[in-house]
Amino acid sequence: MTPSRETERQVAARAAGRCEYCRMHQSLQGATFHVEHVIPRSRGGRSTLANLAWACPRCNLQKTNRTEFLDPATGTTTRLFDPRADVWEEHFRWNGFQLLGLSDIGRATIAALELNHTRRVRIRQVEELVGLFPPDDPPQ
Repeated sequence: MTPSRETERQVAARAAGRCEYCRMHQSLQGATFHVEHVIPRSRGGRSTLANLAWACPRCNLQKTNRTEFLDPATGTTTRLFDPRADVWEEHFRWNGFQLLGLSDIGRATIAALELNHTRRVRIRQVEELVGLFPPDDPPQ
């Protein structure tokens, strides 16, 4: 089942205009952000507010139906960041325009979603010029 327009509005409002994974602001993007299933429907995830996140197109397309990825520091498979269950600051920290993974979940998510791709870093630099970077703490 596809989320309704009202559900989409609620997910977008809860995210305060930012991707819940990379924290990019939607206002400078040429593409529409997506309602993303944290646990993909193909893996039994439901279209409920408790399983939906606001994601930029790149994060959504990189994540696809993944729920886990290799932690590059340890080589072990770990689950990806869950915006509904995890606290962003416990897994990520800004180091200039790059994201650092503070945990296995953070490192695996950065790797899986390519959160430090050159284009993303450039977008963060532009966001800084217009006062959108660094982002405020994510909504809980």
